[in-house]
Amino acid sequence: MENRVGIGFDVHQLVEGRPLILGGVEIPFEKGLLGHSDADVLVHALMDALLGAAALGDIGQHFPDTDETYRGARSMDLLTQVKKLIEIQGYSIGNIDMTLMAQRPKIKSFIDDMITNIANVLAVEASRINIKGTTTEKLGFVGREEGIAAQAICLLCR
Repeated sequence: MENRVGIGFDVHQLVEGRPLILGGVEIPFEKGLLGHSDADVLVHALMDALLGAAALGDIGQHFPDTDETYRGARSMDLLTQVKKLIEIQGYSIGNIDMTLMAQRPKIKSFIDDMITNIANVLAVEASRINIKGTTTEKLGFVGREEGIAAQAICLLCR
């Protein structure tokens, strides 16, 4: 059996006039994330982790922000495509661990829905997915509420 580990990281700026989508869940908040797609920073980090573990590049390579096809795309739909790419290579998901870095909003009450969404798209047991939130103690761009960052790590097996 071959095991492969991948790490993903993403950042998006918080702006007014956009919905806040995290883990495929629309979070009630006065700002949303700026991006070519729905800017789901958590799912973007996850996609990069999965692609990295399979040595398949990154999301910018597969879904470039210069391609109008992906303007306003749902990141959960892009995750479906990433799932297909890793399956073509013969990989299955061992586990996923993600950290969402945001001063606000607090995400604790949305984590179960995020896990369910991601588990459904990836067709894995929810027990293989972990999501946790943290602040940056009011330090940096996250602490100033200018943006949200996410980090993901995954284990792929074949």
